[in-house]
Amino acid sequence: MNKAHPRISLLFPLALVLFEFAVYICNDMVQPAMLAVTREFAVDVSWAPLSMTAFLAGGALLPWLTGPLSDRIGRRPVLLFGVAWFTLACLATYLVDDIESFMALRVLQGVGLCFINAVGYAAVQEAFPENTAVRVTALMANVALIAPLAGPLAGATLIEFAPWRLGFAMIAAVSFIALIGLACFMPETVKPSHDKLPLSAFARDYRKVFTNRRFVLSALCIPLIAMPLMGWIALSPVLLIEDLGLTSFEYGVLQVPVFGGLILGNLVLAAVAERWPLGRSALLARGPVALGVAVLLGGVLFSDAPQYWMAGGMTLMAFAEGMAFGVLYRFALTSCDEGKGTVSAAMSMLCMGAYALGIETLRWAYRAGGLAGFGALALGYALAFALLASRMVPLAMAARAEPAPQPEAAEGELALCAEQG
Repeated sequence: MNKAHPRISLLFPLALVLFEFAVYICNDMVQPAMLAVTREFAVDVSWAPLSMTAFLAGGALLPWLTGPLSDRIGRRPVLLFGVAWFTLACLATYLVDDIESFMALRVLQGVGLCFINAVGYAAVQEAFPENTAVRVTALMANVALIAPLAGPLAGATLIEFAPWRLGFAMIAAVSFIALIGLACFMPETVKPSHDKLPLSAFARDYRKVFTNRRFVLSALCIPLIAMPLMGWIALSPVLLIEDLGLTSFEYGVLQVPVFGGLILGNLVLAAVAERWPLGRSALLARGPVALGVAVLLGGVLFSDAPQYWMAGGMTLMAFAEGMAFGVLYRFALTSCDEGKGTVSAAMSMLCMGAYALGIETLRWAYRAGGLAGFGALALGYALAFALLASRMVPLAMAARAEPAPQPEAAEGELALCAEQG
């Protein structure tokens, strides 16, 4: 770990999480404003969920480059470039005048996601010991989750009193503050090699990672547990405002318990990370996931006010995600021996691609079967997570429980072999 003063070391994850907050709120604050965007550009409301899909697609574009690049030239320069890129992409919103340009810009803004996990979180994992890294990650997630907690309500309130473009200017300001903080306090956690970056080397490294079955299955646990919540973020403006007739303010209020559950789950993980065996919280998360899907489907099928049951079910699933995410991320990151930038980038690409595909399938299920279709597919994703986690998490826990070979014992065995020889 960097030898800087501990307070300075902690200012690095604080600055990183401020950037993460800006990127996330760029999605969560914009979703309630999408109805105003579609009205301004005179297009159908069905464009609204596509904003989130475009944003996540941007997040899947460049991790293949940012991760390995940071392995070779250092984490600092790559992350600082990414923060500056995102800041300018937010300001560029004032230049768009049609829905196609807006969606293209959403892709460019989504590229900011490529620098959070593939570079920033890799640096955090390298800067702290394992259990501490999980705890720091969980605490960082709590700060970052203020974005989805406050974003919908802030976006809904902003659109009542100001132009929707002002929100992007505010996000750019937050991102710029994060840029200053990272420039001042981010340590360099890898020794830059400045080797050439041949595409053949990239292909070889990624082939090793993506053909590692343990990595792929471990990494897939993350989007599977998060998919219902991601679909809720993308589709709830249509579900709650257009279909169920709620106001923008009522829509924002219903997001509070959902993301409050996510924050509570992260607080639980931070509290137990150094006391429980790493992985237990991820296994326990299967319970709230199952209960949450049952509450959601029961409300959709049998209640005259399904919005409250849906929010309750999503709250339970969000709590489970908070308990599991930091552990699942660590397990996937340490499942390969390749550079952590490359592994983290592979994980980011897999997750972002899965999120974009999952949101589109949930949108299709909703259009085909209404709220029941959405709930049924959410059940499928929850079951897939429970089955996969039941297999992969115990394997990762068992690998950590194996005692490391003792140097003295190994030397004794070698000496005995030499005498016998």
